[in-house]
Amino acid sequence: MRILQVLTYYRPHISGLTIYAQRLARGLVEAGHWVTVLTSQYDPALPLIARESGVEVVRVPVALRLSKGVIMPSFGNTARRLIREHDIVHLHLPQFDGAGLAINARRLGKPVVLTYHCDIQLPHGLLNSLAGPVIRAANHIAARFTNRLVAYTDDYARHSPFLSRYIHKLTVIPPPVEMQAPTPQEVTAFAAKWSLRERPIIGMVARLATEKGVEVLVKALRRVRQTLPSARVLFAGPYRHVLGEEDYARRLQPEFDALGPLWTFTGSLHGAELAALYANCDVTVLPSLNSTESFGLVQVESMLCGTPSICSDLPGVRVPVQTTGMGRIVPVGDDAALAEAIIEVVGHPDRYRKPRAAIEHLYNIGRSVREYEQLYQEVAKRTLSATSGA
Repeated sequence: MRILQVLTYYRPHISGLTIYAQRLARGLVEAGHWVTVLTSQYDPALPLIARESGVEVVRVPVALRLSKGVIMPSFGNTARRLIREHDIVHLHLPQFDGAGLAINARRLGKPVVLTYHCDIQLPHGLLNSLAGPVIRAANHIAARFTNRLVAYTDDYARHSPFLSRYIHKLTVIPPPVEMQAPTPQEVTAFAAKWSLRERPIIGMVARLATEKGVEVLVKALRRVRQTLPSARVLFAGPYRHVLGEEDYARRLQPEFDALGPLWTFTGSLHGAELAALYANCDVTVLPSLNSTESFGLVQVESMLCGTPSICSDLPGVRVPVQTTGMGRIVPVGDDAALAEAIIEVVGHPDRYRKPRAAIEHLYNIGRSVREYEQLYQEVAKRTLSATSGA
């Protein structure tokens, strides 16, 4: 099957959405499908056309950037050409172009699958106040012309103002999660590199972005240190020049400066190094603040490396802890509750550890790929029957 995946940003841009799309694309290629990713050339240094791990990546030049959105004059023509060349169109929302893509795909007789990754909440401002309603309207148009919508969890779908309107055409597919188990040598080397002599180590893996609730962890750390004076934070992920988050970073910088060596930015980590970070932590946290976070792949990655996770009580975000029992759930934005949970988990680790096999049974990339294959085949068959009049 020839599958066209479309999203505004793709790797090397780092977000849960781009990681999800990349893993799914690679998994589908390994399963024998031809996969093309259509995305923006958000960085002019990126190649317009490339083959990455068997996936053909087509990037369209960006003429203008509006907040986190992009204007690409040649996108429409490129999209229509690629839609004709593929058997199925898979859209990843949020993206402004979703409505036009879904309409064009249906006009060309191509089935459409739409994965809704999260709600979008734009920063305050006149332009964003105008853009928000337009984007929401475009999302609903895309949903109308889509054969099936996909959500990570039923919990998020039923609480989402958008997805809850389309339960009749919704499929829930767990996200593609993969995380290798680190070797003892890798864990030891990582600890030496970052001088991890004092305990406990609290990990957070994310972009330095408003919705992640980084300031909640900053406040919680101060509380934790009243009981565990040697506690420190390792923050892995982009933290400089994060798109659209410059003001947020400047606002938090004095807090980081005050914490000094108690808060360490490692930058983005991948593969064995990321696994070693998880294994070196006593607990990881995801103190997200709103519905722009719908799951948190990093929670499951942490669990696969033997480390429990604490998350906010948000629809979808709480599901990994609920399904595995490997962590705690705390009220949104409550630094006192987060601190209490960190102290509890660190103090009683055996209560929150589960075998790796139990986590892999629930979350693995093979399951996600198989369920997407089944969905693609289903919508392709129905589209063929409809066009043939059967």
